[in-house]
Amino acid sequence: MSSLNEVQLTVSQLSSEELAAFRVWFAEFDAAAWDKQIEEDVAAGRLDVLAEKALKHLREGRCTDL
Repeated sequence: MSSLNEVQLTVSQLSSEELAAFRVWFAEFDAAAWDKQIEEDVAAGRLDVLAEKALKHLREGRCTDL
């Protein structure tokens, strides 16, 4: 499969059981990709501004426990 159209066609032809298994696999795949992106963003410092803002709010008492 070399294109999105081919993937879409293949997925559309899956049986109900295969589609359910694909959903589980894709959810795990997508979560792993998201985790990797977050780790890369943290390592590159792209989240530092947000972290500092959150810590500032915490110091100012602007955060509450749920």
